Amino acid sequence: MPKQKNSSAAKKRFKVMASGKVKRGRQNRRHLLIRKETATKRNSRRAAYVEGKQANTIKQLVGNQD
Repeated sequence: MPKQKNSSAAKKRFKVMASGKVKRGRQNRRHLLIRKETATKRNSRRAAYVEGKQANTIKQLVGNQD
């Protein structure tokens, strides 16, 4: 079987941590920030983590599947 290629888009958007968790950025931080609440903008700065089967899929796309 041929090897699966790594996804350049996934490599830019996700990072696989040493613990195996997949780290991602949050949404709604690009534009129209003046009408969003301060708490929403502040909470969007923190990273989020991908869970479940999606994390396994992203690990395969990034190329860090163990």
